[in-house]
Amino acid sequence: MKKTRFTIKALAFLVFTLAFASAAQAQASRTWVSGTGDDANPCSRTAPCKTFAGAISKTADQGEIDCIDPGGFGTVTITKSITIDGGGTFASILAAGTNGVNVNDSGSGAPGTKVVSLRNLSINGFGTGLVGISYTSAHTLHVENCVIFGFKGSGGNSHGIKVALTAAGTPGNGELTVKDTQIRDCTGDGINTTSTSGVVSVSINNSRTEKCANGMHFSNGTVGAVRDSLMNLNSNAGLVADKTSAQAVVVDVERCVIALNTTAGIQAGGGTSVTRLSNSFVVQNGNSILLAGGTVDSGGNNRFVGNTTNTNPNGTAFGPV
Repeated sequence: MKKTRFTIKALAFLVFTLAFASAAQAQASRTWVSGTGDDANPCSRTAPCKTFAGAISKTADQGEIDCIDPGGFGTVTITKSITIDGGGTFASILAAGTNGVNVNDSGSGAPGTKVVSLRNLSINGFGTGLVGISYTSAHTLHVENCVIFGFKGSGGNSHGIKVALTAAGTPGNGELTVKDTQIRDCTGDGINTTSTSGVVSVSINNSRTEKCANGMHFSNGTVGAVRDSLMNLNSNAGLVADKTSAQAVVVDVERCVIALNTTAGIQAGGGTSVTRLSNSFVVQNGNSILLAGGTVDSGGNNRFVGNTTNTNPNGTAFGPV
């Protein structure tokens, strides 16, 4: 009898140990993908997964997915705090007919709190993709050193990065930072931001948006800063700020080049949107500034050259104090 009890206890301990080890393995702090991996693997360095979608379920909240070698690692929906980094190799997402990355923590049990970082990725819409990165619920999205292109599958709604904070029950505020990133060849906007509740805080640095409808389009609830960036060759405007709700839209533009956009360099859209422009070069656009209800303030240190129609800022002049 004693021997039987000992055997049962030993088996129970073994089962518990294996279960604990399995759970720990399933939620690793760092996981890996490889072009020759398999999603049935544990996503370790020696047994990597094949796709980001396969790896994310085995990565703990606040963990990281890294890439061992070149590969196309598939589209992914992100519901937790996580970093996906393709540094050191060629890491691609091919998003034909769909979104490349969905950032949505609304069903996580803690909506509006997650922080997501996407680094060193090529996101290719293949001419039929819908949105490169769609951000609908999370606290913060960082996009660093990425290339997003070829999203043309949904007419004017195929954006490179789309922020639309609408989920009820979230804190209502979100943050987008974009650094060292190129967005091009989209039938929608390079970057498009709006919120129906709270504020979207946007920071863009050393990035470029080219050959889209609008390079950057900031709408309801957006407070943004764009620095050292290029908005070039877009079919409508380089930068649009417009307001169609009670929520404020304020955008600061510093040391940017806004060039060769068909309709306008800057479009100050409806409502009481405010764009503050400083140390920037607005060149060879249809209109330098298209005033459509909004306000453009100037630091008095901008250059408007070679535009078909040169329109002066209509707002407050500001400068050193």
